[in-house]
Amino acid sequence: MTNKLIAERTERTQWFMEDRFGMFIHWGLYAIPARGEWLRCNEQMSVEDYQVYFDEFNPQRYNPKEWAKAAKQAGMKYAVLTAKHHDGFCLFDSKLTDYKSTKTPSGRDLVREFLEAFREEGIKVGLYYSIIDWYHEDYPAYGDRHHPMRNNEDFKRDPATFENYLTYMHGQVKELVTEYGHLDIMWFDFSYDEMTAEKWRSTELIEMMRSNQPHIVIDNRLEVNGEQGASIYTSNPEVYAGDFASPEQIIPPQGVMDEKGNAIPWEACVTLNNNWGYAANDLNYKSPETIIRKLVECVSKNGNLLLNVGPNAQGEIPVQSLEILEEVGEWMTANGESIYGCSYTDLPQPEWGRYTRKGNKIYAHVFEQSIGPINLPGLAGKVKKARVLADGSEMFISIPWNAQLFVDDAFINFARPEHNTYQLPDKRNTVIELTLHDDN
Repeated sequence: MTNKLIAERTERTQWFMEDRFGMFIHWGLYAIPARGEWLRCNEQMSVEDYQVYFDEFNPQRYNPKEWAKAAKQAGMKYAVLTAKHHDGFCLFDSKLTDYKSTKTPSGRDLVREFLEAFREEGIKVGLYYSIIDWYHEDYPAYGDRHHPMRNNEDFKRDPATFENYLTYMHGQVKELVTEYGHLDIMWFDFSYDEMTAEKWRSTELIEMMRSNQPHIVIDNRLEVNGEQGASIYTSNPEVYAGDFASPEQIIPPQGVMDEKGNAIPWEACVTLNNNWGYAANDLNYKSPETIIRKLVECVSKNGNLLLNVGPNAQGEIPVQSLEILEEVGEWMTANGESIYGCSYTDLPQPEWGRYTRKGNKIYAHVFEQSIGPINLPGLAGKVKKARVLADGSEMFISIPWNAQLFVDDAFINFARPEHNTYQLPDKRNTVIELTLHDDN
């Protein structure tokens, strides 16, 4: 059974492992106070305190077609939107609650509009759904580690009523997989403490989803991320272990593997600044150069990058985010071939950057200018030709006299004489396409 599960996982994630770059979108009521998506928890706000944001939610400049164009221009191949975050507010027209966008002044099914716009641009679509809920009256409150009312004894709840919440949660997921067309990804968030695995009736949930959309790719957060036993990190995963691992705000040093050292699908989810949801005063944006290099790092370790934007209360992606995405997209237009469909190599990591590989082509991602020629560790006698990927210009393969004194290895350079030092064409990341001989 397990081998069958892993084989099915491999088939489902084939596109996912080729597309490599996606957009995460965290958006909801929390965009109005603009202090991040954990506002209710961090400030221990009651439902009544938070209600003011529901009453005024009306993002009049929300145009998901513009979001989709920005994602496409950036080179992103898939996108995931928060259909419901931890505060319980739904961006879709759920029949199971009135705590949704269609009951706000907005009056719009924001999820449906998102899906239609991104599909129109040819971008695969996914939805994020929080399995925890700070609004639902049957979700544990007093004593729960994350609930805004965790310290308020008036919110003690009968554990038996949790089943009511599970029925609600399963019902909403069923709405999403049966009423919103073809979904490529379902991104659940998150398990913790005793709230994990079958606490969510996870096997039942997955079987319902697979019966409606057998192709859908699901993350691993129906269980505690990193838990050993039934998890995706074992060679014996349960049905609910998911299709890919989801490290957050970190790129694992050695990539992600199971307990036997076998590579498994994974995706690093990363913010552009330091918050997932819109935070007006958070201007700690990562540079385009950092995003480009970290995307390469993920791919070089057989992983994906899911890069987050947090639209504001009016429904606009912040201009700082758009400027970063635009520059990343300019680089991707010239160098995307070294990302899409690429994976890791068995070569040692070079001092100047990283390698990615696709078939008989290895892509040298050069971050740092060398002194003299560029050394290609592990590729002596294996390179048939070398070109700068962005413009196709020829590079020279040789072992200059000053290199012969120290190592018998492959070297390349941008011009002659080959022992000289030349500027990198792109200081963010110059990509060199190395075509290997047929026997390599």
